[in-house]
Amino acid sequence: MTKILTIGEILVEIIATEKGDGFRAPVRLIGPFPSGAPAIFIDQVGKLGTPCAIISRVGDDDFGHVNLARLKADGVDVSGVEVDPQGTTGSAFVRYRNDGSRAFVFNIRHSACGTITLNDDNRRLIGECTHLHVMGTALYGETVIDSVMAAIENIKARGGTVSFDPNLRPETLKAPGMREALSRVLTQTDLFLPSGEELFLFAAATEEEAAVEELLATDIKAVVLKRGAKGASYFDATTRISHPGFVVEEHDPTGAGDSFGATFVSFWLEGAAPAVALAQAAASGALAVTKVGPMEGTSTRAELQALISAAGEPS
Repeated sequence: MTKILTIGEILVEIIATEKGDGFRAPVRLIGPFPSGAPAIFIDQVGKLGTPCAIISRVGDDDFGHVNLARLKADGVDVSGVEVDPQGTTGSAFVRYRNDGSRAFVFNIRHSACGTITLNDDNRRLIGECTHLHVMGTALYGETVIDSVMAAIENIKARGGTVSFDPNLRPETLKAPGMREALSRVLTQTDLFLPSGEELFLFAAATEEEAAVEELLATDIKAVVLKRGAKGASYFDATTRISHPGFVVEEHDPTGAGDSFGATFVSFWLEGAAPAVALAQAAASGALAVTKVGPMEGTSTRAELQALISAAGEPS
């Protein structure tokens, strides 16, 4: 049976209630919300009923326990999450600008999840998993990168697969070794899930079709290009299909790409046709934006199908 693993940050997110540019003056805040791109991804996998696990670290504090409670409730194996009695759970403060972009203040590298390493229990957990999903945001420190690469080696050696979402943020690209680590992961990737201009980060081509062809000429089996509210496109050696975005009322876009990726990966690993996986993923991304908080909009299979059916699409 497939079991999906991810490794990386578990955070809480604190959200400014008023739009503006950053945090140079006092603003009203709401939260904490469970967060962290790998945590959002794996929570959505768990909500779909797909066996899954996460390796991470949190502090023995309320922020850590609110995340663990959510992940457990949604079916995620959290046996790989170490609780550091002396550590502090990571955090992200976010404020939306008027144009829809976001300003973040992260505490990741100096939080509990900044020191993720593999112990014997985590190595056993990796041995139970058949697929690894890598979020680019998780490649923020040397020990985390080493853990991700060790998991890739283990899973690929047993015939497993790897999916990769660059999920880049300007604030995290500055991390030492980040760009090199992104390139290393890409060489081991089976399913690549970039958003927008991320498609061109690893290709010399400057046009979409040529960039996709360049990537598929490597060991990558399929590329899924996320286009935000406009939907997404799927490419492999013989197939080119797209799905438009579902029309919903947006309240908070954070986590939509993570939910999309989790749903596509789950259906792809189940052997679903690309068109089916793409429709389910598009529904997942759409429902994610309807709730405030990055993990609040993760969805069950029934909720995804309800949105698809309401849009008049075939089951």
